[in-house]
Amino acid sequence: MFWVMAAMALGVWIGYYLPFALPVSVAKYVSVSFLAGLDSVLGGTRAGIEKRFNLSVFVSGFTTNLVLAGLLTWVGDLLGVEMYLAAVVTFGRRIFENLAIIRRDLIGVPPKIPPTLQG
Repeated sequence: MFWVMAAMALGVWIGYYLPFALPVSVAKYVSVSFLAGLDSVLGGTRAGIEKRFNLSVFVSGFTTNLVLAGLLTWVGDLLGVEMYLAAVVTFGRRIFENLAIIRRDLIGVPPKIPPTLQG
């Protein structure tokens, strides 16, 4: 736990003291990639809490989410359609779903998952 907190503190320090500006042309790609990564991390956290974490599933899911979100955004830009919004909505829903399940698990209330989402 110490290393996690130290890495977070180091990341905050680096982000605060090293100025970095993203070009507007890549802002959509970075934001969608950030959501894809956050979705994967929260999914991995949920799997870890539920004692079913698998590193190869996590790494492959993380990579696939990043690539798919980037490709979806790129194809949308080529077609002139805001297709990145589909990724934003999907990852946003999954992030909030994972957070709700993690929160319920941490406070001891069993998650209420609809039968259609179990699998």
